[in-house]
Amino acid sequence: MMSSSMKSVKSVKSSSKVCVRPASSRASSAVARASASSVPRSTSSAKSSSKSGVRGDVRVFGEYGASSTSFYTTTEKQDSYDSLEVVLGTKCADTQMRTLIVEMLDAIADITEALRSALVTVEGSSNTFGDAQLSVDVIADEIMWNKCRESSTVAFGASEEEPEVKPCNPNGEYTVCWDPLDGSSIVDNNWAVGTMIGVWGSKSGSGDDGLIGATGRDQVTSLIALYGPRTTVLVGLDDGVYEFSYGCTPEGCQLSDGTFAPWICSRSQITISEECKIFAPANLRATKEVEGYKKLVDYYMQEKYTLRYSGGLVPDVYQQFTKQQGVFSNPTSDSSPAKLRLAFEAAPFGLLVEMAGGKTSDGVSGGSVLDVQINQVDQRTALCIGSSKEVDRFNEMICMVE
Repeated sequence: MMSSSMKSVKSVKSSSKVCVRPASSRASSAVARASASSVPRSTSSAKSSSKSGVRGDVRVFGEYGASSTSFYTTTEKQDSYDSLEVVLGTKCADTQMRTLIVEMLDAIADITEALRSALVTVEGSSNTFGDAQLSVDVIADEIMWNKCRESSTVAFGASEEEPEVKPCNPNGEYTVCWDPLDGSSIVDNNWAVGTMIGVWGSKSGSGDDGLIGATGRDQVTSLIALYGPRTTVLVGLDDGVYEFSYGCTPEGCQLSDGTFAPWICSRSQITISEECKIFAPANLRATKEVEGYKKLVDYYMQEKYTLRYSGGLVPDVYQQFTKQQGVFSNPTSDSSPAKLRLAFEAAPFGLLVEMAGGKTSDGVSGGSVLDVQINQVDQRTALCIGSSKEVDRFNEMICMVE
């Protein structure tokens, strides 16, 4: 089944080089900027931001009413946005990789439409871990499998729902691993969820399937989709991390024929600062057994870090790219073992975070999670990921790395 969104993605090639918003949108943007400029800004806030090196501003108490710990966007509307075609043409040299990225964005567009219409119900089946599958899990996974099996570029595929590497196209160049819908425990509450996709060369690792024996650092790219009020996707390209937004109308990317490009580049070469004041602590049960983790969480509270944690890996780490700072921690203990999948979750996110200047930890040795060899498709790992100095702090207090 091909949705209208998929058809429109394929029509991007006929789009104009740069998409300019209509005059009415530009006018409203100018009014918004004029209004914003009339709001006084705190000089002490700017000094605080400069000293810490944090690019998203760390505001002083009371600047926005009672909330002194909120981090608001500083992104202003642009008069024009590059289309997907333009960005891939200039920032992704490999033609096969460009094809694969468009195919994955096709699938993400279809998952977006499915999430907007499908009810969240128990499907009556379970995955290989014994977890009850939801209707949206099954739909998202089927969309990913269909796309990979019909792809000219995908040699092997593997889904977190059924962790087994399966052949797709014998002439394909890539091995694609995905978590079709991360956040099954919160999707029924209509919270933000996501899709994580890691891409390896089909001959990486042992060479048998592109995965076993490889590491996260062997990935050629990865994509992280966030489904919230909008659908946005982080993609690793030749010179950094880019964000593409889906279906942005009417203030998105209008084409010469009056229609709108399905995907626009909403942010380019995203960076994550080395310091942060936002923390997302997962697996807090481990604080009962891991003294270092208890001390770390206490430190965050004493230093008045802002807690931003939903229980969904995608929104909890994706915020590091929108706020350009943050740390996510998920250590393990005897009674709270590792749950995150190395190939499906930790490696795809790890690649993008490190490309953006952040850091990762395997939660045990203190080394990068991208250097952990994948020996099983369903291999689990502890994880800390985000602003580099906060990952260093985690390593010092949890992994005892000096």
